[in-house]
Amino acid sequence: MYLVESKGGAIVCMLFSLFFLGTWPAIMTLLERRGRLPQHTYLDYSITNLLAAVIIALTFGEIGNGRPNFTTQLSQDNWPSIMFAMAGGVVLSLGNLSTQYAWAFVGLSVTEVITSSITVVIGTTLNYFLDDKINRAEILFPGVGCFLIAVCLGSAVHSSNAADNRAKLKSLTSDNKNVTATVGSSAYSNEASQNKGVKDLENGSSTPEKAKAGTADFLVDLENRRSIKVFGRNTSIGLSITFFAGVCFSLFSPAFNLATNDQWDTLKKGVPKLVVYTAFFWFSISCFVLAIILNVTFLYFPVLNLPSSSLKAYLNDWNGRGWAFLAGLLCGFGNGLQFMGGQAAGYAAADAVQALPLVSTFWGVLIFGEYRKSSRRTYILLVNMLLMFIAAVGILMASSGHRK
Repeated sequence: MYLVESKGGAIVCMLFSLFFLGTWPAIMTLLERRGRLPQHTYLDYSITNLLAAVIIALTFGEIGNGRPNFTTQLSQDNWPSIMFAMAGGVVLSLGNLSTQYAWAFVGLSVTEVITSSITVVIGTTLNYFLDDKINRAEILFPGVGCFLIAVCLGSAVHSSNAADNRAKLKSLTSDNKNVTATVGSSAYSNEASQNKGVKDLENGSSTPEKAKAGTADFLVDLENRRSIKVFGRNTSIGLSITFFAGVCFSLFSPAFNLATNDQWDTLKKGVPKLVVYTAFFWFSISCFVLAIILNVTFLYFPVLNLPSSSLKAYLNDWNGRGWAFLAGLLCGFGNGLQFMGGQAAGYAAADAVQALPLVSTFWGVLIFGEYRKSSRRTYILLVNMLLMFIAAVGILMASSGHRK
């Protein structure tokens, strides 16, 4: 099998992983904003996410010589390590499933900032001690501190932006104010569409004018289109989901670390440790199984007042399926590259990929118009948050060690 062994190779893996893991949430958010049910999207995503792990295992896990390859390890008595890998897959699946609902409430950028920062603060600390302190503590922990500051700044950005949006909605005409009170209901959608039609007739055009990003009309149009209705809901719901997801994310990397390095000596004497590709395969299997169980359940018993669906409706829903498949591949390959880099340079340093909000924020601003026409205070907080992330990722990568 092929192993990444150099520090430079590990950093390359981390950089590719950073891009992939920062991009797939933007695709999932795009589909939700277009009205596709998150249960449908996540089922599609889960299929290709598992496919990515299989591809990695059958390619990198089979080429070369040295340690046991992927297929050889499938028949070995290594179940204690497999259970650690599968536990990591379970908490990652719970975290990913939670974030797809948090994105609607809190926004793509802030959700990724808070979850990633919690992951680093808890997960990196655990990995540092599990990896026998191969990373330089005097560099690593200041980087962790930067992520902790970013958590606070991320919460402040969300609070400030939410206040900006409330102010924008108050600026609507009296007719629109009355409509806003019934957001999320069918009456809201019908009345909003009728108002839009009248406006178009007055302008002498049958084509609706697209609302500009950052305006109150844009927020109303977005609420009409999206599958998860958020107007009128307490913003603490989104933050609670986000913090829960962050705790889940903080545990998957340490669990994977235990699966591949057996620091607790759970394997029988003479049984080789799991190679990263075998561990990633079992990790992805548990992630897939839990995602299927939960999302099929949510089809018939939806949460957050989403409409119910069915397996038949899911199978017939091809609107955006290709994008959902792409999101699963990006996430799968991103996780695989993170683990390949972590096995070489230490999983604590590999947590530098948790700076993925730098990528997600770029997509959020470019594609979704997040923070358009926001207040000066929001912009200042946003810039400081991103600067803190840039510093954090550089510091964590600089702490990279070398596994003996």
